[in-house]
Amino acid sequence: MTEASATPRPGVAGPLIFVVEDDIGVAQLVVRMLESFQFQVRRFGDGGSVLHHIRAEHPALCVVDLGLPDMDGIELVRQIGQISSCGVLILTGRDHPVDRVMGLELGGDDYITKPFDPRELVARVRSILRRRQPQDPVPEARQRRYARFLDWSWDCAANTLRDPAGEEHVLGNAESRVLKAFLERPHQILTREQLLGQRDLSPMDRSIDVRISRIRRKLEPDPQNPKIIKTVYGAGYMFTAAVIWS
Repeated sequence: MTEASATPRPGVAGPLIFVVEDDIGVAQLVVRMLESFQFQVRRFGDGGSVLHHIRAEHPALCVVDLGLPDMDGIELVRQIGQISSCGVLILTGRDHPVDRVMGLELGGDDYITKPFDPRELVARVRSILRRRQPQDPVPEARQRRYARFLDWSWDCAANTLRDPAGEEHVLGNAESRVLKAFLERPHQILTREQLLGQRDLSPMDRSIDVRISRIRRKLEPDPQNPKIIKTVYGAGYMFTAAVIWS
């Protein structure tokens, strides 16, 4: 099935949401629920159509099914993270832990399995958008673009790490936000809420642990015995290296 779009309703001016779902019944349910909360919605039935439109239309968030006709949804999540800064909510019938971990590691902000409560879906969409809202803007001349620590360098604009040997590693948007939070506040204990930029984080939400594990695998000589990003039990995490911004 190719792209399909919902007709915008008069007066709807909320954030734009892409719904990527090839099951027409499920897609219509999601679209109706989101529109009832004043979101703008476009529906797509395959991954290729989304990738074709996402650069031009700049959605605030994509709701992505993993069982798409033209590509695996996990791969779509990865590609969205490479070309867009939008949020990603995975909505799928696949409830295997491997799918959940992979989806979150490759850029998903949240993961819901079918069958689902449409009201919970809207709540999760709102939660993702809240924690992605930009903080107080920094004038362009004062924005910090490059960070250096322990012979590593970080290009904030390109989400790119350069290791001591000169090899570049591109991080997904989710991991980049966490690393930036660490680099901006080294030697401070940061809570899971601070790292995700979210106040109402569920105690069962393990997405931050997945992202930190992924960053550690890049930075730490021994990820099982981390020295750079330390766990402060009962409090949060601390980035222990000195950081120089330029």
